[in-house]
Amino acid sequence: MTTPLRHSPKRPFFDRLGRQLCFAMGVIVLAAPLGGCGTGNLWDKFFAKDETFVDQPADKLYNEGLFLLNEKNDRKGAIKKFEEVDRQHPYSDWARKSLLMSAYASYQSGDYDECIANANRYISLHPGSPDAAYAQYLVAVSNYDQIPDVSRDQGRTEKAIAALEEVIRKYPNSEYATTAKKKIEGARDQLAGREMTIGRYYMDKRDYTGAINRFKVVVTQYQTTRHVEEALARLTEAYMAIGVVSEAQTAAAVLGHNFPDSRWYKDAYNLVKSGGVEPQENKGSYISKAFKKFGLG
Repeated sequence: MTTPLRHSPKRPFFDRLGRQLCFAMGVIVLAAPLGGCGTGNLWDKFFAKDETFVDQPADKLYNEGLFLLNEKNDRKGAIKKFEEVDRQHPYSDWARKSLLMSAYASYQSGDYDECIANANRYISLHPGSPDAAYAQYLVAVSNYDQIPDVSRDQGRTEKAIAALEEVIRKYPNSEYATTAKKKIEGARDQLAGREMTIGRYYMDKRDYTGAINRFKVVVTQYQTTRHVEEALARLTEAYMAIGVVSEAQTAAAVLGHNFPDSRWYKDAYNLVKSGGVEPQENKGSYISKAFKKFGLG
């Protein structure tokens, strides 16, 4: 009679061990064909170190960017180097410098939106930096350089003025504040030119009220621009056309007082005289008050 096998307390352990060995052998068998296909040893590939990323010194990357920008005129290549500094060494002083140089290189490339984005980021991260004034100036000139023709919407011009005024407000003693003031005058002249263009259009259509409203903006807001002489002469013409003689006289008188040698004054003077009156300033007129406010009356 066959003696029944006794149950061993170690049997489950050996069963599990056997299953694990079978699984391991299966993995090895499956891995063998991969090695034969030229993919290399599976285990070497699994534990291999990733060599695709190579950390480079921040100053080296920065100087390479400067070389590409200044010597090779490769702005896009330079920007990549500066961005790499920020990526690999985000908290270094080189990263701060590289961010500003990225903004500058973008400006030089005519990529104004990218310049504005980088410059604003610089101001946000480093408001106390000595170069923050320059970053703010880059924002301003990026908008200024996009000022459109007077026949188009002047929203960009208004943005440029606001950014230039920010340079003056935040950094009044910087070298950029002086340049910003000059550019503001140029931008304001553009806005005045836009009003004059529309005003002339209304004059051609004999819509004198619409024309007056446009010339009034030039006289009350842009007295220091080159368009103000013509605006006063056009106001003289428009007011005479609708019979508001006192305002026509005032416009001609203010024009003569401030620009006596202007050809526009000669036209305005002759126009008023043709109506049987002389140029005469009404101190209560908005025209007179606008010039008194700026010390031009």
